[in-house]
Order: sequence, then structure tokens, then C-alpha cells
Amino acid sequence: MIIRPRHHWFRLLFVWRGSVLPNIVGRLALVLAVSVASVLSREWWMNAHANSALSIPPFTLMGVALAIFLGFRNSVSYERFWEARRQWGNILVAARSLVRQVVSVLPGESHAAFRLQLVRAVSAFAFALKHQLRQTDAAADLALRLDAPALAEVVAARFQPQIVLLQLANWLADEQRRGNLSEMEWLALDKSLSVLGETSGACERIASTPIPYTYRVLMNRTVMVYCLLLPVGLATSIGWLTPLIATFVAYTFLALEIIGEQIEEPFGTEPNDLALDALCHTIEYSVCEMAGLAPLGEAPVAHDYVLN
Repeated sequence: MIIRPRHHWFRLLFVWRGSVLPNIVGRLALVLAVSVASVLSREWWMNAHANSALSIPPFTLMGVALAIFLGFRNSVSYERFWEARRQWGNILVAARSLVRQVVSVLPGESHAAFRLQLVRAVSAFAFALKHQLRQTDAAADLALRLDAPALAEVVAARFQPQIVLLQLANWLADEQRRGNLSEMEWLALDKSLSVLGETSGACERIASTPIPYTYRVLMNRTVMVYCLLLPVGLATSIGWLTPLIATFVAYTFLALEIIGEQIEEPFGTEPNDLALDALCHTIEYSVCEMAGLAPLGEAPVAHDYVLN
């Protein structure tokens, strides 16, 4: 996630880090080269193929249709991004609720070891979910937060966050059978566990059902063909202004396409994806503070204005 201070509008015109310009500069150079070639060959084309000369009106109609298409695609991508952010917000709320309930119903030094075990496991759940969504190895983060028996069971599983939730449920059920939790208290804690399970399932659904690949191929081809044909149509009307206008229009369409591609997969590590490392640390810090414990690990720091 890009973290930058607000700048004056004039300074924003020259921002490089945090923009999508580095991703499309090669394609913009290609459009610029086609624009220059179109202007240089304009006179020859008009003399040899006057009846086949392109003009602005067809590109105006195509541009409006393409802009609507891109807007729809970006709306779908942002909806996926926002739902992912909302689900992680629900994880934060449910984790706080679970720890708050345990701390309030199991106070005192006699339950200190159990509270420590539960808080570390809640933090481990967040880190396990992050690694599952990013398809990375969670062993190092889990080893800091789980004891050896629990760690061995979780690491051997395919869906590690769900195994952590199962362990939490078993531990709380044991406390209920010992008489440390009433039936109502157990049901309230189980509700918080259910919310964690539902939100993790929602995140898995977003990660496992991307926008259809054919849709992406269609967008890429349509945008590129339009941007490469546009200079041919503009050259006969505006002459040497063609490189400027065509490159600017191409920047707009190509940037919208790249932004849509980045936010449609919100759990990755691209600059515009969710900062899952920071979210996991926030969850851990919050639940540890409620239980009077010290969080493990250091808070992520933004590098080049990007926070992972």
C-alpha cells in the first residue's frame, strides 16, 4: 500500500514513486514512436491512399465506449479490493472481541498461561491467513507464536488458519468442561471464533476466484490497439500535436488498465495491494495490549513510500 503525504496539485504532476508510470513507460514510448511516424508519413499517405485516411470521429466513439468499459472493470476491481479490506477489518474486530471476552472472564494469575497461549494463537491466525493468501511460508511467523505441539499440527496442514481456529476452539472447550467458562460465555466466545472463520473464508474466496483471464486479455488488446491506431487518425487533423495528444490519451487508458490489474488481487505485494504485514502487526499489537503482553516482531516500515 502506498503511504505518501498529501502534496500540492502542482507537485503531484511530477510524482514518480507511487504512480503507475514506471509500469507503462515502455508502451507510452511505443505510442510516441507511432505518433511521430504517423505525422512524418502523413503527406505520403494522403496522396497515395486519400480514400483510406482515418479521422477523429471514429476514435471519439470508440474512446467513449472504451472508457465506459475500463470504468466498469475498475469498479469491479475496486469492489474486490474494498471487500478484502473490510474482511480484514472484521478480523481485527473479532480478534479484539475474543481476547476481551477471555481476559474479562478468565482473570487472575491462575489463568495467565492460558491467556498468553490464546493471545499468541490469535496473532498466529492472522499471520497464517496472510501467508495462505500470499502463498508464502508461514513457518517462521508461526514458530514465534505457537508452542511445539500446536506448531507441528498447524505446519502440517494445508489450510493453516482453520487449524489454528480449531485449536482455539478446543482450548476454550476444555476450559468450559473444567467449569472455568459458563455455557453462555462459551457460546459468546464461539461466536467470535465463527466470525474469524467466516472472514477468512471470504478472503479465500476473493483470492481463489480472480477476474476471468479472458476479460484481462480482451482489455489489454483493446486498449493497446486503440492507443496505436489513435495517432494515425489524429495525424491528418492536428499534425505535430499528435505525439502530445496521443501519448496523453494512451497514458490515461493504460494507467486505468494497470490500476485495475493491481487492485483486482488485493492480497499481493504490489504497491497498491493491501498492507497485510502492517495489518497483522496491528492485530497482534491490539490483542497483546488488551492482555498486558508484549507484541512479537517489529512494526513494518514503509520503503520508498510502500508499506507491505
